Amino acid sequence: MADKKFYMIFGADAAFVALLLVVNWMFLQAVPNIFASLNILGIGILVLPIIIVKYAEYKRKKQLEDNFPVFLRDFVETVRGGMTIPQAFTSISKNDYGALSPYIKRISSQLEWGIPVDQVLMSFSKQTKSKLISRVVSSVIESHRFGGKLTDTFEALSQTAVEVDRLRSERRLYLQSQMLTGYIIFFVFLAVIIGLQKFLVPSFNSGFSTNTLTGGASAVTPQQLAAAYQDIFRNLILIQGLFAGLSVGKMAEGSIIAGIKHSLFMMFIGGLIFTIFG
Repeated sequence: MADKKFYMIFGADAAFVALLLVVNWMFLQAVPNIFASLNILGIGILVLPIIIVKYAEYKRKKQLEDNFPVFLRDFVETVRGGMTIPQAFTSISKNDYGALSPYIKRISSQLEWGIPVDQVLMSFSKQTKSKLISRVVSSVIESHRFGGKLTDTFEALSQTAVEVDRLRSERRLYLQSQMLTGYIIFFVFLAVIIGLQKFLVPSFNSGFSTNTLTGGASAVTPQQLAAAYQDIFRNLILIQGLFAGLSVGKMAEGSIIAGIKHSLFMMFIGGLIFTIFG
């Protein structure tokens, strides 16, 4: 149902963008700045639903994985207290694990209905769509199938999940400097572009000429040359902001999708600063 709704929204979005681009091509080609800006805006509007869905999915998985070690620790402690596995899930389902809580409550209900543990955990693994959770659940299921003690398995995996979470935190702290470096590089690039726009382009003389596509020669005014360079510089800033943000997200959080917020920030700030000072 959610997929169908997304396809409907994306279809309407694509139809709107197609209409925008057709109107832009038919009526606004004579105004280069508006024509180029609307083309960029149309592409942005087209990919926006995909970006939102992908980023929401990334945030959901991240919340699940952040709360998963806490859930495992609570589960092990509950079982150590003498409860059976269904009783332990019933008990901890009352705790707040953020985005993980609905899944824990569903597991508790399914176990109360008499559904086998393996089947319940496999369903849980598929629903979360998280690689970390899938690996942990697969280990639990294999241990249970070969006669292993689930409590010991959960305890070992709980320690592993906590260690993985600790390593991720250390990695994020270590890469904060790399993220800062990415932002510094972007703003240095922005300063260079603005310097070129303000001091190099005005120094061109009006005597420049260029050949037209038909082979003739026509004089290029400084205003035309400045406008052409302004378009080029603005596009360079947007491209640099997009890919610099994606790189920062990949370095800092291990996911290109996580860089979307950095890309949008860099593109917005870069475009705003260039418009004001360029």
